[in-house]
Amino acid sequence: MELNADFCERVVVHANRLDWVASPMPGVERRMLDRIGDEVARATSIVRYAPGSQFSAHTHTGGEEFIVLEGVFQDEHGDYPAGTYVRNPPTSSHTPGSAQGCTIFVKLWQFDMDDRTQIRLDMEQAALGGFAVLHEDARERVTFHKMAPGEALESALPGGGELLVLSGSVSEDGDVLEPGGWLRLPVEAKLKAVAGPDGAAVWMKTGHLPFAAPPAA
Repeated sequence: MELNADFCERVVVHANRLDWVASPMPGVERRMLDRIGDEVARATSIVRYAPGSQFSAHTHTGGEEFIVLEGVFQDEHGDYPAGTYVRNPPTSSHTPGSAQGCTIFVKLWQFDMDDRTQIRLDMEQAALGGFAVLHEDARERVTFHKMAPGEALESALPGGGELLVLSGSVSEDGDVLEPGGWLRLPVEAKLKAVAGPDGAAVWMKTGHLPFAAPPAA
């Protein structure tokens, strides 16, 4: 399967307007944002766990990065409430689920295969000054921004970038993105996003698109 797989194109997805699609695991549904592959895929998705649902134990061969958007995500390592940012690197394993239900934004198979950095952060706590670097390495930079009404977020993107609106709204090149709005910009693009009248909270990743590829065989 290929969805928004041309990384030379600007892509906007209003995820909250998409239908939920069942996953192979009962009680777990998803909204796909981009994807290369079938069930083993380089994928960016919004995933919803019904109360009491869980996946079977598995190893993240290609790594997993996610934000808890609503509810509490759980595994044997702990509970992760809304606002938590997690990186589970290649070779990590867990049994994910949610007793009360949750929704997460998740990226799979997008790590350096030698990366072993485990991260679990409360984004609000990390961004006490309105901004936080959640992760940075030679391939990418991941940040969290709390924007005041009318504030502009501008950046040159030599390695491309993507942005997810967590609350409030932003406008970018004529598109208004509200919570669940996802934007991906290609290599050498320039970002100028402006927060709406209620401000915005935004997750952003830059520099990573030159490394976009299907999962390793």
